[in-house]
Amino acid sequence: MHEFKTGIGQMSLAMLISGSIGAFVLLSGLPVIDVVFWRCVIGAMTLFIFIRLSKQPFSRLTRFTLLLAIAGGVALVINWLLLFAAYERISIGMSTVVYNTQPFMLVLMGMLLGEKVALVKWGWLLLAFVGVVILLSAELHGTQSNVIAGVTLALGAAFFYALTAMIARRLHPMPAQHIAFIQVITGVVMLLPLAHFTHLSGDFPWGIVLTLGIVHTGFMYQLLYSAIQKLPTPVIGSLSFIYPLVAIVVDGVVFGHTLSATQMAGGVLILLAAAGNNLGWGTKKKAPQMQGLEEKTP
Repeated sequence: MHEFKTGIGQMSLAMLISGSIGAFVLLSGLPVIDVVFWRCVIGAMTLFIFIRLSKQPFSRLTRFTLLLAIAGGVALVINWLLLFAAYERISIGMSTVVYNTQPFMLVLMGMLLGEKVALVKWGWLLLAFVGVVILLSAELHGTQSNVIAGVTLALGAAFFYALTAMIARRLHPMPAQHIAFIQVITGVVMLLPLAHFTHLSGDFPWGIVLTLGIVHTGFMYQLLYSAIQKLPTPVIGSLSFIYPLVAIVVDGVVFGHTLSATQMAGGVLILLAAAGNNLGWGTKKKAPQMQGLEEKTP
């Protein structure tokens, strides 16, 4: 019981931290590439410390698993780039709600790979699609390229995170901290030629960047990985919805962005569909233990 309560606390704290990522990204005032680059650099350092403290060697790392982890890292970094770019075009709350279509991206990928998709999952997928349409209809009055671009970027981010999750399933025997470490190292290598080091002046937002790297990456992932070992999948899936709710509240408090009644209705449909999919409502078969974590982490 003590371990269960500890897991609840760890998962809840991780989701609370996740909900504030968007605000820190925008408050940094840095280009998206630089935000992601420094998140990867500082996150890698933090995760390396956790790995050293846990004394877990990279004993299960083979050439194949290394290449697979790197591929997952590429997908994860693209996911961050697209999601953070969406924050600049539409509100954080709206971006986060659209981003929660990621479980259905994973369902469609599985279908393309030959997995059978239960009829009830098609129902949740349809409900999520209706939610996205309602969300868009509340914004599109004439031609608003920013809204279309923002929603497209958030959907793209959801796709690439689902791809990351699909790859992570193949790496399940490897400790999750090791996977995340390889992923952020991949991000450093990817973005190093594109990063703008001219921004490193006296007014560089080191406090915000360090928070994104240490708290929102290293510490948050450590909390998630610890929680996933203590909690059953339905509990993980339920607590994951703290993230979008906190993101919406933070967006309103920090930037004054609020969802209209129509937007809220669309958002509720998307989150309801994601909950039904993640928690297996209407199905007898339980989702894999890792799924609740993989499909909800920004």
